[in-house]
Amino acid sequence: MCDSRNATASSDSSSNPTGLSAATVRTRVTVPLRFGDGCTVTADLATFHHLADGQEHVAVILGEPAADRPPLVRLHSECLTGDVFASARCDCGPQLCEAVERIADHGGVLLYLRQEGRGIGLYNKLDAYALQDQGLDTYEANAALGLPEDARDYTAAAQMLAALGIFELDLLSNNPDKAAQLRTRGLTVTQHVPTGVFTTAHNARYLRAKVVRTQHTLPLTELTAG
Repeated sequence: MCDSRNATASSDSSSNPTGLSAATVRTRVTVPLRFGDGCTVTADLATFHHLADGQEHVAVILGEPAADRPPLVRLHSECLTGDVFASARCDCGPQLCEAVERIADHGGVLLYLRQEGRGIGLYNKLDAYALQDQGLDTYEANAALGLPEDARDYTAAAQMLAALGIFELDLLSNNPDKAAQLRTRGLTVTQHVPTGVFTTAHNARYLRAKVVRTQHTLPLTELTAG
């Protein structure tokens, strides 16, 4: 269980080395939060003006990083089924809880990005689930629907971080594309920090596909259905 604490992060965006069009903080408000694993934490939630994709993404600002280390950051794509309904078909819910706890301890930001289903939306994601039940993997199912394997673009995430005065960070992720996109947009990712492995009897095939198809840094030996 993580400890409740005041959330702090820099909001000085007077210098923006990313070269992106500037986003600005719209609202920043303190909210006590409670997660499914029992973790309770007090965070600042920040919203933004002028994001490139026009979506209502939210920054969850947690803890305060030490002066000699960069903040820990997670880009977490919205997952209604996993984050809210605790679906065992993915690992999103456990990853969200883990990220909040680790960022609260280290100090940093969780960006909650409105990119359901790797950017294809909720209805399409559930359509893809139906195809997975017929034997396709998660990427094959997207392709069969005429959709991208991964439609996510992290320009808005880079804008959010810049608006919060964060240009150097440790990234909590197993997905190498997230670090690559942030670096392309002018941010410095000093360390790629892997998440835990949250395997169930229902998601092992899905996690294995992420390793094989998009080089996620998960140990294949642990991805066996229990």
